[in-house]
Amino acid sequence: MTADGWYRDPSDRRARDATPELDVISLGRRVRHLRKRRGLTLDQVSATVGTAPSQLSLIENGKREPRLSLLRALASAFDVTLDDLLGAEPPTRRAALEIALEKAQRGPLYQSLGLPTIRVGPRTSTEVLEAIVGLQGALERQLEEQIATPEEARRANTELRAEMRRRDNYFPAIEQEAGALLGAVGYTGGPLSQHVIADIARHLDFTLHHVGNLPHSTRSVTDLKHRRIYLPQGSGDGHDPRSVLLQALGHHVLGHGTPGNYGEFLRQRVETNYFAAALLLPEAATVAFLQRAKAARELAVEDIRDAFAVSYETAAHRFTNLATHHLGIPLHFQKVHRSGIIYKAYENDGVSFPADHTGAIEGQPVCRYWTSREVFDVPDQFSAFNQYTDTPAGTYWCTARTEHSAGGLFSLSIGLPYAHVKWFRGRETTARSVSRCPDPDCCRRPPAQLAEAWAGQAWPSARAHSHLMAALPPGAFPGVDETEVYEFLQTQAER
Repeated sequence: MTADGWYRDPSDRRARDATPELDVISLGRRVRHLRKRRGLTLDQVSATVGTAPSQLSLIENGKREPRLSLLRALASAFDVTLDDLLGAEPPTRRAALEIALEKAQRGPLYQSLGLPTIRVGPRTSTEVLEAIVGLQGALERQLEEQIATPEEARRANTELRAEMRRRDNYFPAIEQEAGALLGAVGYTGGPLSQHVIADIARHLDFTLHHVGNLPHSTRSVTDLKHRRIYLPQGSGDGHDPRSVLLQALGHHVLGHGTPGNYGEFLRQRVETNYFAAALLLPEAATVAFLQRAKAARELAVEDIRDAFAVSYETAAHRFTNLATHHLGIPLHFQKVHRSGIIYKAYENDGVSFPADHTGAIEGQPVCRYWTSREVFDVPDQFSAFNQYTDTPAGTYWCTARTEHSAGGLFSLSIGLPYAHVKWFRGRETTARSVSRCPDPDCCRRPPAQLAEAWAGQAWPSARAHSHLMAALPPGAFPGVDETEVYEFLQTQAER
C-alpha cells in the first residue's frame, strides 16, 4: 500500500479482488463531463485545485493518473463525492462510446492494424462512434472465435505479465517466506547445497524419494497423504534438480490449492519459480552482491550465476526480481529460440515487444536486429555478447548468451535503457544496430531487390511451432496424466 492508502498489495488476492485498478480513461471522461456540466474552463478548474491546465488536460485525456489529494480537490470543485468522481458508470452514452474507442485505440489489436488514430471532437457524431466501436467489438469477437483454443492461455499470460510489470517483478511476501525458511535451517551464505535443501524439506516435514519411474508428464510428484516428494533419479531434462525440489516445496509453503483455471495454474507456476529462485539466490545476500557490483560499475549476469552456482537463465530471472526494486534499474528479459520466436519475456523499461491483438508476445518473432537475435551469429559463443540497439522507443544496451536445452538453442538476454548502462560491465562495446520495428520494412519484409528476384519463385516447407497452436491439455494440471500419477502413488504406497 502506498503512503496515501490508494493502492493495495497485489499479492493479497482478497485485496486484489476488492480494489480494481483505477481506470484513467473513464476517470478522465468523467472529469471532463463534470467540468463542462458546471460551465468551467480548464484554467478555472486548474486555479481552484492548484495544478497546471496542461496537467488537468492530460488527466481528462486519460494520459495521467492523479494523486488521491488531487482527486479530492476535483470532487470538491465539482461539488460531488469522491465515489461519484470514481464511479464505474460513464456519465452519458456518448462518454461510454468515447471511452470504448479510446481503450480500443490503445489496445494491441487496433495498433496491429496500422490504422490512424481517431481524434474525437465535439463535431464527431454519436452515430460514427457507434459504428467504429461496433466494428471493433465485432472484429475482437471474430478473432476470439478463430483462436478460441489457446485464447485462455494467451490472455492469462498477458494479464500475469502486466501484473509483474506493475510490481517490477518483485514479490515481497514470497521473499519473506523464503527468508524465514533459510533462517529456520541455519543458512549462513554461499550457494544453496543439496544438504541445506534436504534440511528445508525435513523442516517442512517432507521426506525425499528419488525414483526411476516418475510419470513422464511430471518433474516431481508430491504425496500429500504420506508427505513424500518423489523426484527423478537423474537430471537429464536439463532442469536444476534443486529448483525442481524447491518448486515442489513452494506449492506447500505458499498455500496453493488445486488450480481452478489456467490463469491460476500459470500464477502458481510463476510463484513457485520465484520461490525457488529466492532460496537459491537469497534476497539479502544477492542484493548485497549486486550493490557492490553496481558501486564498482561491474554488474554482470554471469557473475551472479557463478557466485550462487545457478544457471544463466535462473540468474537472469532473479536479476529481474531485484534490479528495479533494490537498484532502481528498469530492464527487460527475453528467452528467444534460434528461429527468432519469443518463448519468455518481461519488461518494465518501455521496450516495445511484438504482440498479437490480445497483447501476448509469446510465439511472436523478435526483430532480427535485436541483441537476442544477433547473438546467434556471433563466433564467440562462450563470452557474453553486448550490443546497443537504437529503436523507436530509445536506445537499449543488451547482454546476451546462448544455451542449449532439450528444445533447441536459445538466447537469454537482459536489456536496459541507455541511461543505466553505466553500471554494467560490457558497456564499452562497439557493437550497435538499428531496429525500426514494428515498421514492416525493418525486417518483416525482404529487401526490394531480393523480393523482385524471388517473389513467387520460392516455396519453403515451414517448421511449425505446433506447441504454440495446440489445444490446452485438459485437467486441473494441464498436460499431466492424472491416472498415471495416481497409479504411481498407489504403487509407491504399497511398497
